[in-house]
Amino acid sequence: MPTVNVFYNQNKPDFDLLTSNIKTHLVGKLSNKDIVLTAEEISVRFLQVEGKGMIGSVEIEITAHEFEKRVKEQDEICRSLRDNLMKNFPQLGDIRVWLILSQLGHSW
Repeated sequence: MPTVNVFYNQNKPDFDLLTSNIKTHLVGKLSNKDIVLTAEEISVRFLQVEGKGMIGSVEIEITAHEFEKRVKEQDEICRSLRDNLMKNFPQLGDIRVWLILSQLGHSW
């Protein structure tokens, strides 16, 4: 199950709207012939950061299992989510997105 950590330090996002947007966007981008995700299978977490060490005003880390399609499209996945959020939530400022793909993992 993919997890999404949203780090912010100044502009507190609308958690419900942002969560819905992220889940809807990533369902299509992270699904493939091996696994078809639903929005309920993506966990979104918000973490408020103290200090001024962040690169963007909002930083997003997506962690998911490695599949060939995700590896090939990793830059597109990050760019498309960033573009989507900056268009729909301009009040958040500069958004940076990372995709972390792992080979092993366990849930539950």
